[in-house]
Amino acid sequence: MAEVKLKDYAQITRPQNFEEIMLLADRLQGKTVKMVNSTKDGGGVAEMLHRVVPLFNELGLNMKWETIEGNAEFFDATKAFHNALHGKEVEITKEMFKVHNEVNDLNAKKMTFNEDIVVIHDPQPVGLIQMKDKSPAKWVWRCHIDTATPHPQVWKHLEQYITKYDASIFSAPSFAKQLPIPQVMIYPAIDPFAEKNRILTKAEIDSVRQKFDLPNDKPIITQVSRFDYLKDPIGVFETYKLVKKHHDCVFVYAGGAASDDPEGTAVLNELQERAAGDKDFRILLLPPFSDFDINGLQRASTIVMQKSLKEGFGLTVTEALWKKKPVIAGAVGGIPLQVINNFTGMLVHSVEGAAYKIRYLLNNPEVGERMGEYGHEHVREKFLLTRNMRNYLLLFLSLQHPGESVIEI
Repeated sequence: MAEVKLKDYAQITRPQNFEEIMLLADRLQGKTVKMVNSTKDGGGVAEMLHRVVPLFNELGLNMKWETIEGNAEFFDATKAFHNALHGKEVEITKEMFKVHNEVNDLNAKKMTFNEDIVVIHDPQPVGLIQMKDKSPAKWVWRCHIDTATPHPQVWKHLEQYITKYDASIFSAPSFAKQLPIPQVMIYPAIDPFAEKNRILTKAEIDSVRQKFDLPNDKPIITQVSRFDYLKDPIGVFETYKLVKKHHDCVFVYAGGAASDDPEGTAVLNELQERAAGDKDFRILLLPPFSDFDINGLQRASTIVMQKSLKEGFGLTVTEALWKKKPVIAGAVGGIPLQVINNFTGMLVHSVEGAAYKIRYLLNNPEVGERMGEYGHEHVREKFLLTRNMRNYLLLFLSLQHPGESVIEI
């Protein structure tokens, strides 16, 4: 695949959006930015950073991406924090807070922050803000998690750090909190030229179908997600059992592991036990960077699911909408920003509801085709990487002009 340059995005994005990016970048030439998160692979945050960092550098900014180091105890704690912030009942101990603080302290001693702007992603490295007084940077905390109903203790622990930042970013209005610092909303986004999203030929799609021994004479319903209880893999299997009573179809649950998610193996094992011996419920454990396979699986599918119980945003929904697939998804987190019910897809609240909507689309394929077209345009307007970059540039520019209500560019 040929190297993609920024100018290539002008073919896809709205012209005015592309022009705004160039104008804003011109005002930020040479500014240094550091992005920090907890893993280089697995999950939407790492995927976005892999794509967006080179593009910002092409625009004339000097952007770096670093990850923190942590042990198993640390990632067990931050996984519990993640679930608790989503509102899941989780046992949180004082030891978890202690480990979180200690690992952040150790990383702070190893890292330098001499940039103009530092962007810290999610709870794992939030404590690096302790270095702010020794840094010339403006500091931003970027939250990718649904924090609408967070565990009070966990939020209180994080808040002591968050309030020291110069600004915060959330993915949806409902996630915002009462904070003494500015809050901005920036949607996550996909890269249309990435291996996971680029247009595939029929031969390429067929090669993925053959690789995973998927039929071409039955509907295929696919969910691509980590093996995570909040993605409701068990609910996907229960949905399959209800749909299978009425339609001869194949369900695919394709997932991988993230290095900062220690829960994945237990979830995978439970799903495998539930589905043991059922040849039409396929469980695929994909290695990191299986982007071509995921692209092919989504494009080979009749319907794409995202039956999450909690969700920060759900980039797998964005990916499927971009591929013009009808999406049936849980009405949680950032998903309703993407799935406009009965227009770009269908929102559900239960296993029974998901099964009913799948059956409806299988019986009315023309409805699914129309939703796919609408969904594609919705993504082009709001959820492509260029829109995400434009909003980051606006934030970076505002940080250079603190207290000014009007900034002339």
